[in-house]
Amino acid sequence: MISAPGNPLSVKMLRIYYAATAVFLLLDYVFGINIRLASLDAIPGWRALYYGVCFGCLGLMVWRPAWSLWVATIESLITLSLLIVTMGVRVMTVSDSLLSTGSGFVTTEEIINFLLAGGAAWIAYTRGTLAIQSELKRR
Repeated sequence: MISAPGNPLSVKMLRIYYAATAVFLLLDYVFGINIRLASLDAIPGWRALYYGVCFGCLGLMVWRPAWSLWVATIESLITLSLLIVTMGVRVMTVSDSLLSTGSGFVTTEEIINFLLAGGAAWIAYTRGTLAIQSELKRR
């Protein structure tokens, strides 16, 4: 298994990102601002489950620090893929809502969500490839 040597800043940032799930949860359920899982706004049950998955990811990262890059990469790429599909469908299709009210385009919350998930995926991916290269050089 490829580990994160020396617990670099990027791995700490990923852990902070998953620990911030508590803040995202508070913003979502108390203030109605959903910037962590905007693509699941219409499906509250799945949204609650996904918050649990995010807390599970944090738990895995704390329990097995060497898995941090893998956990963050898998979760953030799933989130990013979900966002790409939902945003793409909304932008590329004409809905009844769009025709009647002019609304239905991508929201600010979804853009922020896209940037958060994309940033986490980018950090995990770039850090992971560096760790893989380092591991290959040692062999």
